[in-house]
Amino acid sequence: MSPGMDQQQCIIDTQHITTHTMGRGDLGRGEGEKKLRYMLKDGSCPVVFHQSPGQWSFFLADIFTTLVELRWRVMLLIFCLSYILSWLFFSILYFLIAYVHKDLEDHDTAPCVANVRSFTSAFLYSMSTQATIGYGFRVMTENCMVAIVVVTIQALMSCFIDTIVIGITVAKMACASKRAQTVGFSSSAVVNARNGALCLVWRIADFRRNHILEGTARAQLVRPTKHPSGMISVTYQDLDIQSRHLILATPASIVHKLEPGSPLYSLGPDSLAEEDFDLVVSFTYTGDSTGILHQTRTSYTPADIRWGQRFQDMVQVGRRQYKVDYALFHQTTWVQTPMVSAQEGDRGRPPPTDSIILNHVLIQSASHSTL
Repeated sequence: MSPGMDQQQCIIDTQHITTHTMGRGDLGRGEGEKKLRYMLKDGSCPVVFHQSPGQWSFFLADIFTTLVELRWRVMLLIFCLSYILSWLFFSILYFLIAYVHKDLEDHDTAPCVANVRSFTSAFLYSMSTQATIGYGFRVMTENCMVAIVVVTIQALMSCFIDTIVIGITVAKMACASKRAQTVGFSSSAVVNARNGALCLVWRIADFRRNHILEGTARAQLVRPTKHPSGMISVTYQDLDIQSRHLILATPASIVHKLEPGSPLYSLGPDSLAEEDFDLVVSFTYTGDSTGILHQTRTSYTPADIRWGQRFQDMVQVGRRQYKVDYALFHQTTWVQTPMVSAQEGDRGRPPPTDSIILNHVLIQSASHSTL
């Protein structure tokens, strides 16, 4: 690469364009053999459970979490049905009490519930009992102890249903997954040289104004392997991250150094395209407004890793404040980077001067101890 190339930058919008080094593995892979991601970009996993033991009992044992995780339309349908069915159930009881007490036939007798002479009036009385704290045209009398007991039970059940509805609605509105949608990762990761070493870098940012003060980043390499017998095994390898604890007032870059011990140490741009793994990254933090623990996650496949690129600068320093241009959050630019793996680069690199002096000192001390 000529010296003039350093002054010319080619900006690539990796959110809309896919650019990666083509290897021999891509040439033989057709559209029908597209790799299945272990984790999707939105953080969900394409996993379906079949014939899990006690699948219904698990949901019923934790019914509160089950209702919170339901869709809004399903949850609203369940809440409406809970009210309507309770009204119908107690209206049937009031109608049976009136029928047994002969309030429907003889209007001259003292009724159990005043002005309840049909099923429609029993339903209206049941609805007013559960939805209000006072009565108007229809009212309970002291003539039937059974009717008084039923009214008491319905009043307690109405409080129980209202508590569940309000609690689940508040929990669903403050759901952690909603806050996690305002914290995002870059659409791709890049590999470039930093301080003389190859590093894998990806971005994270908080798009809300009440920024997260502290959080913990984590990265894990997931390799699903299919054996000749048909069995599928999944291996997990943690990646060491520089500056794992982040202050997310401005977009931050998460860096993993490709050094001995890293599962990506021996991978170059060509061999990377032939690999089959998912780089699952996550960011765990506590919301400053609600105090609820949140987690945002996504994954990168080898096709999402751009070799020889870096992220475009998006933070500028003004007179009184920092300016962040989120239009450049996903954009990358080409930089001069060795097109070999970190392992091959270390082999062709002379050892540091400090290590040569240290080895010389160790040799001299060993020779003196021998004498």
